Amino acid sequence: MTVLKNGRILTPDGILDDHVLLLEKDHISALVRSDVFVPGTQDECIDVEGAWIMPGFIDIHADYIEHMAAPRPTSLMDFSLALREAERELVGHGITTMFHSLSLYRHTDFGSNPIRSSENTSKLMELVHKSHKRPHLIRHRFHARFEIDNMERVDELETYLREKKIHLISFMDHSPGQGQFRNIEIYRKMLKGYQTLSETELDRIVLEGQSREKLTVEVIAAIAALARINGISVASHDDDSLEKIALVQSFGTEISEFPITMEVAREARRLGMHTVAGAPNILLGGSHSGNLSAAEAILDGSVDVLCSDYYPAAMLHAVFLMHRQHGMDLHLMVNLVTVNAAKAVGMDDELGSVVAGKKADLLIVEELEDGFPAVRSAFVDGRRVLQTNYRI
Repeated sequence: MTVLKNGRILTPDGILDDHVLLLEKDHISALVRSDVFVPGTQDECIDVEGAWIMPGFIDIHADYIEHMAAPRPTSLMDFSLALREAERELVGHGITTMFHSLSLYRHTDFGSNPIRSSENTSKLMELVHKSHKRPHLIRHRFHARFEIDNMERVDELETYLREKKIHLISFMDHSPGQGQFRNIEIYRKMLKGYQTLSETELDRIVLEGQSREKLTVEVIAAIAALARINGISVASHDDDSLEKIALVQSFGTEISEFPITMEVAREARRLGMHTVAGAPNILLGGSHSGNLSAAEAILDGSVDVLCSDYYPAAMLHAVFLMHRQHGMDLHLMVNLVTVNAAKAVGMDDELGSVVAGKKADLLIVEELEDGFPAVRSAFVDGRRVLQTNYRI
């Protein structure tokens, strides 16, 4: 038995003080009042010295692996190296389950990325699929971000769904004039950030983007049905209207990623969908695309899951920032990156909360003297995979 003592335990319903947490093999065996607990002679007792004890974070949308595998358009790293180095960073940020979100694009106006080719996405998917059979630190899962103009890869996508090599699928449309880029001026501004273009060239790119052929609603619904049959959660992306929410929910979509407005986020929650916002949005004080404020949506109750999106460090800091600056109960903020995320992808029977019987994926988090939250220790399946000690 491993005993975590002198910690403040964050459960889904609140904070447990004056309790010890018992780990046995790969699961949480019990939460016991400190004044009645008597350790066994063979128990390993770990004094966490007043730090927070919370579940490991479950990140269901993050494209960080794309940066690790292809840090430059002409620099493609060894994928095994990229995955192993990425997980060493991720666990330091408290992420113990990562849904690596790879984009299956047919075309993009925002610069080429070699990791998004069919050959490379397939290679990385296989690596994620096999990761649990070799030494690893965290739980690796694959999130397929499928752009709906990518008609040439539908058969490939369906094969992966049948083989259950995909653990979450989201349908995306990044064409100008709707979704994330409903404000075309923001789209044009972002294009200018990637390359030097004249106004005429910008007009041409926007027009081409708006006229590309896309999958029909019937084909998208059929892919979503295939995913659900195979126990794979389905997400929509950048929902920008009540009509779109009603449409995607009609074919079984459980998750709305990055709803564009508060009205849309509220409607998704009313329909029983999980709504996801990016933690960097909170650290930046708002959306970099001028859309929904994650902080405002959380305070409103219309967002119930946070992901790291593109910046893994953001999850831990967003949780504590919302607690310190906006008065959110800390355990409720932790729920957004743990049990709520687990529910969204169907993992909450084993993961996401400090409850007896659940897998022992745990973090010990201390707040440094300036309030900076830091992961001191991390456990996955009851095994300590990280130990960090700050010094003066």
